[in-house]
Amino acid sequence: MINGDVSFWWNQLGRPAPRVPLPGPTTADVCIVGAGYTGLWTAYYLKKAAPGLRIVIVEQRFAGYGASGRNGGWLTNSVTGGREQYVASHGRRAAARFQTAMNETVDEVIQVAAAEGIDADIVKGGEFTVAYDQPQQRRLEASARSEQAWDMTDVELLSPAAARARIDVAGATGAMWHPHCARIHPAKLAAGLARVVEALGVEIYENTRVSEITPHRAMTDRGPVEAEFVVRATEGFTAGLKGLHRAWLPMNSSLIATAPLSPDVWASIGWAGRETLGDMAHAYMYAQRTSDDRIAIGGRGVPYRFGSQTDSDGHTPASTVAALRGILTRFFPATAGVAIDHAWSGVLGVPRDWAATVGLDPATGLAWAGGYVGTGVATTNLAGRTLTDLILGNDTGLTRLPWVNHRVRNWEPEPLRWLAVHALYRAYSLADHAELTRRQTTSPIASVADVVSGRGH
Repeated sequence: MINGDVSFWWNQLGRPAPRVPLPGPTTADVCIVGAGYTGLWTAYYLKKAAPGLRIVIVEQRFAGYGASGRNGGWLTNSVTGGREQYVASHGRRAAARFQTAMNETVDEVIQVAAAEGIDADIVKGGEFTVAYDQPQQRRLEASARSEQAWDMTDVELLSPAAARARIDVAGATGAMWHPHCARIHPAKLAAGLARVVEALGVEIYENTRVSEITPHRAMTDRGPVEAEFVVRATEGFTAGLKGLHRAWLPMNSSLIATAPLSPDVWASIGWAGRETLGDMAHAYMYAQRTSDDRIAIGGRGVPYRFGSQTDSDGHTPASTVAALRGILTRFFPATAGVAIDHAWSGVLGVPRDWAATVGLDPATGLAWAGGYVGTGVATTNLAGRTLTDLILGNDTGLTRLPWVNHRVRNWEPEPLRWLAVHALYRAYSLADHAELTRRQTTSPIASVADVVSGRGH
């Protein structure tokens, strides 16, 4: 088994040839810090809309090195942190507009990938969420009812028989499904976007570390980049920038990928629609059937490192690998003898209120997007289009969405931050175990943890 090496996706695809670092101090119209999905999509739409702009992207390692090249490959319509917070702050119509924009974003990514010749193994099979104990089933039914109260969600509630006919998860008590989600190969999308924006004339400089962002300037280890606009697109690595140590918490997420499964095993599992697969656990899992018939399955593992540290190559603790293997075989007993070919981890950005944000301060030229909490594969595209309109001064439906210029307080200082996050995820794990083994209703431990964490709106 390969452990780390950034991700299975990059290991399978092969790393692109390294791009040159920033040659020295320079100026640009727009400087983008971070060559992940947010930075690449922003560069793409900006260059399409205003071809004369000089756009410089600076990246500490290589394009797609962070969450963009390590995620579970869910191109889904989730509003980060949930719609209800925007109902409370902006009203139901604004929340509905946001959800519709997210639905459209899934199709936008698919269409751009096709138009630009990016083969990212995209299959729009929808999102399938399973329950396998009674507390989960009750939450599933409540969630489905809540989703069905919105016209644009298109959620279907499935009986146990109907659920297992699609994906035969052992012990499934039911599932819900919606069509606004596609499976992708994350690194293929990242590599393809980087190739496309370079062809448009965007400059990408790799192995160039930014230490601080100030008005109209990104300070790198190879000199400053002066620009009218500086876009912070650093997601889980934001805490490494001066003055932003407590802004977004870098949450770890881990995955394993199996060896390709045999036709007999797939015949027992089903999963012919290539849906993305999740569950209703508090410490939830996420999975996909890859284009070469593996299962890639993920979960939180060790959720947070003291002092907002981030890893380098994605090495994953043996205990996390074993826990993910346990989920895999509990879901699909036929995989018990299947080898695990790769394990890896990455960080995602978590704001204190678990809500993503995009914005621009015209006075300083500082723009930002992120805090996706794991739902960034689609949301980054919406962010890129929104930042384009904000930077170009266009008043559009995107710039009036309720997440634009949303501000959130900082996380608590250490050691409170470390203690709180680890206690919360320990509580979620205990709650899941109690529900799986004996409880018939949602564990009160999880309910309290939701409120304390800020996840409960």
